[in-house]
Amino acid sequence: MDTVSELLSDIVENADAVALFSPTGSLYERFVEADLDVDVIVVGTENAVGADAFVDIPLDFTDIDDLVEFGVGAAVGDGYIEEGDVVVCAMGVFGEEIDTVSRVRAEESVHSDLYDLFVNSRAEPTVIRSVLEVAIDLGKKGQKGKPVGALFVVGDAGNVMNKSRPLSYNPFEKSHVHVGDPIVNVMLKEFSRLDGAFVISDSGKIVSAYRYLEPDAKGIDIPKGLGARHMAGGAITRDTNATSIVLSESDGLVRAFKGGKLVLEIDPEEY
Repeated sequence: MDTVSELLSDIVENADAVALFSPTGSLYERFVEADLDVDVIVVGTENAVGADAFVDIPLDFTDIDDLVEFGVGAAVGDGYIEEGDVVVCAMGVFGEEIDTVSRVRAEESVHSDLYDLFVNSRAEPTVIRSVLEVAIDLGKKGQKGKPVGALFVVGDAGNVMNKSRPLSYNPFEKSHVHVGDPIVNVMLKEFSRLDGAFVISDSGKIVSAYRYLEPDAKGIDIPKGLGARHMAGGAITRDTNATSIVLSESDGLVRAFKGGKLVLEIDPEEY
């Protein structure tokens, strides 16, 4: 008669790597001392166990699928594993001890690009995610059922303001509202139908709306078919330490720029 271990052995058989999500020190030591013939990667908010292969998770995930996809995708992007590798993911969902194990095939999906965007942007990762979610939601629903374009410039707000000018009265001039607040997000979506960029600080404070960006766009390379909004969004990230998140009215895609280059492209309907 098969034992439970035998029935579940397929989960770990022929794995290329093990991803331990926020393991205790004793558990990590057991894996290291076992001298397994697979790579052991620690995934978490901090490297408390001093692992050589560590993937930093800068955000809280309530969805386990998202956490696993993000962590494994980031491990591919960091070079710890390769696309197509079989990874056993172990984590404690109901407590500190490992109680959940899954087997996935590694892919360098959009999650690895998201990882780079969150970790290596000047603005706080939660701010980048909140702005990205606003743009994606706008891409899915539009404004009153119609496609809409929008430009959000996040981080290094002082320099961004110096390289732009107002197109109209700034509704956020004397306010202290932050992106991520559900009511504020509704305001952003409503104001997005008007011209100009939103400027958002590193901490998520909405500094301004209706800004006309005036960076030098010479040498900025954007995909064919995209216009002034994307050109300005890309150029401002070369002249400052900001990150731009742009929703295209023409094709409905959300794109992110850093350092004057396109670093992320997302279809809101598939996110």
